[in-house]
Amino acid sequence: MKLIQRKFYMEKMISVIGTPDIKVITGVRRSGKSKLLEAFKQYVTSTVPDCNIIHINFNLPEYEDLLTYRKLYDWVNSRYKDNFMNFVLIDEVQMCDGFEKAINGLHASEKYDIYITGSNAFLLSSDLATLFTGRTFEINVYPFSFKEYVEYFNPADKYNALSEYLKEGGMAGSYVYGNQEARYDYIEDVFDTLIIRDIRQKYKIRNIEMMNRIVDFLMDNISNLSSARSITNTLGKANQKVHHTTVGSYIEYLCNAFAFYKIRRYDIRGKKYLSSNDKYYLSDHAFRYAKLGTRNMDYGRLLENIVAIELLRRGYEVYVGVLYKKEIDFVAIKRNEKLYIQVSDNISDDKTFEREVSPLLQIKDAYPKLLLARTRNDEYQYEGIKVIDIADWLLQ
Repeated sequence: MKLIQRKFYMEKMISVIGTPDIKVITGVRRSGKSKLLEAFKQYVTSTVPDCNIIHINFNLPEYEDLLTYRKLYDWVNSRYKDNFMNFVLIDEVQMCDGFEKAINGLHASEKYDIYITGSNAFLLSSDLATLFTGRTFEINVYPFSFKEYVEYFNPADKYNALSEYLKEGGMAGSYVYGNQEARYDYIEDVFDTLIIRDIRQKYKIRNIEMMNRIVDFLMDNISNLSSARSITNTLGKANQKVHHTTVGSYIEYLCNAFAFYKIRRYDIRGKKYLSSNDKYYLSDHAFRYAKLGTRNMDYGRLLENIVAIELLRRGYEVYVGVLYKKEIDFVAIKRNEKLYIQVSDNISDDKTFEREVSPLLQIKDAYPKLLLARTRNDEYQYEGIKVIDIADWLLQ
């Protein structure tokens, strides 16, 4: 498989070399965490003088003797070198029973620069402060962005490339397969046998069929407002009885495993978060095609999914904007920066264009307002709104 330098993530990792934090690489299964760790190892080897790298990949059978925390702890310490900068890199750390005790012990010794990856259901963002007594620095790795997709395939036409990316997604492990059906088989297998299996093991779920029903609903309704109660009501109409608290728990598990990301609603005028109904976006839009098929190619919603994940990848807090009962697809906030964004597949029709710009025109503050669509034209402005081709924006 062809490899590309994932510079965005590498720069994050390089920036924290030598800090006392425990660096935790998270993200959906098969998003490239292990490859990133290998690339980081190569970088350290070539650039850091007098480095000693202690690398363990629990996917490999040669490390099966280290599957208890005490053996892991002792093995790492036996490879420590005085007067060297000692790096500890551990892949799939959750496979070691009591791994947090080993990591905390190594960290407390103040002798190691520690980097770990793990299965998301067992190494949750919400659990890091509880698992580790030291400070953690989290690096969330996403599937390939459109920019990385273009770097990988080097297409002649970026606009046609976006159409292909819409179908193929960012799960780079699928790219080695020769046809689209085989790629979808791979992507479906990742979702079912890795993501769902992790969730089932972590939370001891018995009703797998109900979990699958909820997954199908969320996939079929990406970018639509949803709640545990609305999903419960929909399932009830199909004679599938489940309590809304169970549905809410299952959704939380799916988000914990980075299968979906929840985007909350934000009242722009009242400057407050709204508690009812949220939107859920897939970590990779190709999961939807792989699981549900391509019978409903709703490009507008898929483009919205791509933009949502791209904003998260770029480090924004992302919300759904509400203003005078109208919806703005995204309010993206990063420190003192704020963006208002509408996403559309095609704005060549006057009515569609007016519908998309109308909510943005009602916002009275001076923060940038963007309309992203497949225009195939250079950026232009309409009454202060930047109209940008979505492929160009994704490649920025």
